[in-house]
Amino acid sequence: MLFPNSDNELVLSIRKMKLHFYIGVLAEEKSRRQLVIINIWMKLTYDAPHVSDDISSYVSYAELIERIKLLSEEGQHIDLVETLAEKISNLAFLDSRITKVVVSVDKPDIIPEAESVGVIIYRSRVGVR
Repeated sequence: MLFPNSDNELVLSIRKMKLHFYIGVLAEEKSRRQLVIINIWMKLTYDAPHVSDDISSYVSYAELIERIKLLSEEGQHIDLVETLAEKISNLAFLDSRITKVVVSVDKPDIIPEAESVGVIIYRSRVGVR
């Protein structure tokens, strides 16, 4: 389980998002985009069970996806997958309802002997346990 169980929680996920970034510290990584696979889990806690069909009462994963796509399209080079994961967690926390985030970033094409290499980060909003 990604987050401890408690009442009135919801976990929103974005899985296997595939984008291309300029990412890596090797010389050959600085001149070409690489495939990056991103997974995100975001925890929201409500005061009462959250049963509503009103879209405005939910976090929009589409907005976060658009922000991440813009980050990719900007074309700015990022050295580390850890840095990209932090940038993505910061984008998720733009919605004040999100209390915790788990982000994984993988590069599948860099090490021939491995399916992928990457990082997983766990972040909590400041002041939230």
